[in-house]
Amino acid sequence: MAAQKINEGLEHLAKAEKYLKTGFLKWKPDYDSAASEYGKAAVAFKNAKQFEQAKDACLREAVAHENNRALFHAAKAYEQAGMMLKEMQKLPEAVQLIEKASMMYLENGTPDTAAMALERAGKLIENVDPEKAVQLYQQTANVFENEERLRQAVELLGKASRLLVRGRRFDEAALSIQKEKNIYKEIENYPTCYKKTIAQVLVHLHRNDYVTAERCVRESYSIPGFNGSEDCAALEQLLEGYDQQDQDQVSEVCNSPLFKYMDNDYAKLGLSLVVPGGGIKKKSPATPQAKPDGAAGMAAEEEEDEYSGGLC
Repeated sequence: MAAQKINEGLEHLAKAEKYLKTGFLKWKPDYDSAASEYGKAAVAFKNAKQFEQAKDACLREAVAHENNRALFHAAKAYEQAGMMLKEMQKLPEAVQLIEKASMMYLENGTPDTAAMALERAGKLIENVDPEKAVQLYQQTANVFENEERLRQAVELLGKASRLLVRGRRFDEAALSIQKEKNIYKEIENYPTCYKKTIAQVLVHLHRNDYVTAERCVRESYSIPGFNGSEDCAALEQLLEGYDQQDQDQVSEVCNSPLFKYMDNDYAKLGLSLVVPGGGIKKKSPATPQAKPDGAAGMAAEEEEDEYSGGLC
């Protein structure tokens, strides 16, 4: 079966080459027909799991489409070549081709397709090169934002923010979360703004920047419904505990359901938050203060004397 598909692919390549040849009666190559044959060859090689040959056929198809000024079809072929590289586990090279495809989609006036290609590339590379994935997600968000598709834009920014937090790139994460928050405010999704304020505060406290964390909360008072919400109360309690170096209070807030059920990357920030100086323990009101040894001995003697004559 595989051998048959390989032979089929080779036949299509040979036909494509014929369409590209020129002669006395044929002055111009037939790029459209050649591209079609290269596409068929790519499918045959892919079915035979000959991904290297399939990739080469896709690239030839893309060039033929470019020569025919069919940018959209050229971009599709480059994207398919990238997917063949993915099958070969050559992810950086795959992403490079998909990025090229997305630029051609934009040039062709199809930004939605460009954005989807960039997001797909981000998912491919996320576990291998998170830094590159962040860049791709941010590019995708910019494309959606330019098209005034803010909900899609903010979703991609959220992916970038979480990757930045995971990589402990807190300065960049703080900027990214602020951008998310601004968009949620613009589309009047106020409850999510509250959650982004929590994320901001956790990131700034991990940056050891209490002043900026406090300012984020203060600025959020202008968001409808924030003042008086459980998010606001929890953040005020968290900041108070952090300022007083009370690790117990900080841990209590960060272990609350409000914090624990956030996106995993932010929940982890809360659980790992340590106050400056290592923190102090709250004094338990039921625990009496320790007395000097001498005082303890005298108290014991007084107690013995008081009840030496019995209870009556």
